Amino acid sequence: MEKRNNNTVYFVSVIISVIIAVWGIFGSESFGKLANSLMSWVTVNTGWLYLLAMLIFVIFALVIAFSKFGNIRLGPDDSKPEFKTLSWFGMLFGAGMGIGLVFYGIAEPISHYVAPIAGVAPATEEAARFAMRASFVHWGIHPWAGYSIIGLGLAYIQFRKNKPGLISSLFIPIIGEEKVNSGFGKVIDTFAVIATIAGVATSLGMGTMQINSGLSYLFKIPSNVTTWLIIIIIITVIYTWTAVSGIDKGINMISNLNLILAFSSMLIAVIVGPKVMMANSFVGAAGDYINQFFKESLNINPFGDNTWIQGWRIFYWAWWIAWAPFVGTFIARISKGRTVREFIFGVTLAPAMASLIWFSIFGSMGLNLREQLGIEKMTEMAGHPEIALFEVFAKYPLGIVLSMITIVLLCTFFITSANSATFVLSMFSQNGDLNPSKKKMLVWGILQAVIAYALMVSGGLKALQTASIAAAFPFIFIMLAICMSIVKALRNELKIKE
Repeated sequence: MEKRNNNTVYFVSVIISVIIAVWGIFGSESFGKLANSLMSWVTVNTGWLYLLAMLIFVIFALVIAFSKFGNIRLGPDDSKPEFKTLSWFGMLFGAGMGIGLVFYGIAEPISHYVAPIAGVAPATEEAARFAMRASFVHWGIHPWAGYSIIGLGLAYIQFRKNKPGLISSLFIPIIGEEKVNSGFGKVIDTFAVIATIAGVATSLGMGTMQINSGLSYLFKIPSNVTTWLIIIIIITVIYTWTAVSGIDKGINMISNLNLILAFSSMLIAVIVGPKVMMANSFVGAAGDYINQFFKESLNINPFGDNTWIQGWRIFYWAWWIAWAPFVGTFIARISKGRTVREFIFGVTLAPAMASLIWFSIFGSMGLNLREQLGIEKMTEMAGHPEIALFEVFAKYPLGIVLSMITIVLLCTFFITSANSATFVLSMFSQNGDLNPSKKKMLVWGILQAVIAYALMVSGGLKALQTASIAAAFPFIFIMLAICMSIVKALRNELKIKE
């Protein structure tokens, strides 16, 4: 595989990351003000662009999968998949969704129920139905389509064309290798590193807050910045160790454990929860999701209130775009030997279905208590999403067991996301090397944790969300350009075969 000097990306991105971390910890007030200004500008002025871009990614991925390009193999024609399908699925699911599913599985439907989009009355049957549909939209095919674009391009360019595993390499088909190897390529790769750091730090911060809330709820451990720091240090040691151990050992092992824990928690929830409501929620929300797919994808009001859209959908789309370089690179790394069609269907449909089942189960557990808890209590829970899950579990049999499994699951999701990101960041800053140095993994492992902590102390959940939205903005244009590059590369591939 070709190498190019990429130390500039490493040093520049480390310096930027350190500045962000130091500023967030020691200048939290000014950092928070700037972050809020950026968030306000991006969501108000460019929300339409996020909506349009994410729909384009979905259409693009499905068109490529069903096209004549679908049979092209991501590697030599005689290559076979490196990992078994279940292990492959476990790794990409853990890296691509991670802590977010646990954090929002119960809290998000409750939030939409008590404070739905303009035009829907809160705490009504219509609000409950909207809550499930909105959750399906946010966690369905859209994020995975975005991941698949970068993943597909990188798997093709690395394993079939033997180019470095860098985001900038995806531009070779449209601007040529000479320009990619210049300053342009370094800027693109630096953007990829910063977007990845912001997106992953958001999840790590959310995970830390929820782990602390669970420990506080169950064992009265105080919920404060000191406990956050202790949790982050312990988890950082584990995820850095598993990243350094490599994909075959540490990352694969934790991903498999993740699947077991996630399946166990869902099984117990189904046993003790409202089974009929769960089944009805899945079928009904899936029907609404499919029926209103394009309407929801482009839902923005040019004449009225877009507060809900800006606070939820635009945040999610920005969050997924911020995650795309990291998740796309990681799933490319583990997808050698699969065909284009197999890759897109595996990356988009299977994990999206798992996410929808997750929300049908846990969302129903929360909404099932709407009469028992009342609107006031549910509004309070929506305001503290990190603890809502534990409060809901407490109302069901085996609630303590579910809470304990969830805390462990949060830790394993935390580890899976962070060790995957550590591995990818090290690849980005080492010429796209598929086996980056342990020293770089150590540096990035620590920096991710420090930045997550910095964002938490500078404004909690809002600061975490703001970081991902601001960092993702330039990546919209990068990903749209990557779509054009993929088409050109695949067309050239078929011409060569002919």
